[in-house]
Amino acid sequence: MPKEHIDDYLQQGIHGVKEIKPEEKRKFLGTFRERVILALTIGQVKEKLVYQQVLEEAKKYPGATVLLNGSIPYTYLSKYSHMANKNGIPYKVVHNLEQTTDIGLVAAAKDAVDKEKIYVMEETVKKPLMAGSPSKKKTFPRMIRRVFSFWKKKEL
Repeated sequence: MPKEHIDDYLQQGIHGVKEIKPEEKRKFLGTFRERVILALTIGQVKEKLVYQQVLEEAKKYPGATVLLNGSIPYTYLSKYSHMANKNGIPYKVVHNLEQTTDIGLVAAAKDAVDKEKIYVMEETVKKPLMAGSPSKKKTFPRMIRRVFSFWKKKEL
């Protein structure tokens, strides 16, 4: 074996296998920027409403996968995992304890798509996950009034 191959082998053993664009892969939850169809920040994933663009864009590319940031609590990720399951889109929760990223969700294609605009802007339309009207919040005073009004009706 030539000395160059032995040196490469030793360097791999010490530092690990060489990666192509490791910073880019860490930022985009394990995929390359050129494969990203759409990306949401952690703050956008934590919002109550779901960005429907994730579903719409993922459906345009056969074999697309939704990658979810594992550092976000599952209560926030569940709406996107349920949406993906419901529509037959594979998803994966990516845990990278070594590096942090501001990306919370990535819709990625199998091959390069080279989209220029991958980030969803805040002004875009968000929709509730469930169809129908949003439920009314019941405040404590309203609940007390209902209880006492029910009680008064029973006494009469």
